[in-house]
Amino acid sequence: EAISLDIHGYVAEGSGENLFLVRDGVLYTPPLAASILNGITRDAVMAIAQDLGYEVKEMTITREMLYLADELFFTGTAAEVTPIRSVDKMPVGSGSRGPITKAIQQRFFDIVAGRYPDEHGWLDYVYDQD
Repeated sequence: EAISLDIHGYVAEGSGENLFLVRDGVLYTPPLAASILNGITRDAVMAIAQDLGYEVKEMTITREMLYLADELFFTGTAAEVTPIRSVDKMPVGSGSRGPITKAIQQRFFDIVAGRYPDEHGWLDYVYDQD
């Protein structure tokens, strides 16, 4: 999977996903002004992260920041919440899914599966009418 840069050389997004960087317990994601997709899953993940007590900042991300990240992950309709284990063949953090990515991923899947209340009104449940 590719990580795209904007016309100024800053991190924009994946080829079809938004990107989040975790450093020292804070989540960073490029701002919409960086010409990124205004992703629905991105918005949901930002809300979930805040619900879990994490600070989320929209800011310009340099390529070098990717190499110093504790965790990286993609978000998107198809990607859902997908950890990024390496960038340019260099491991991200420990080289495996980090604890913040895991917590956000778990809450996301729990909400989608109905195991955790959808407090934001994101889902429309479809029931079988037997």
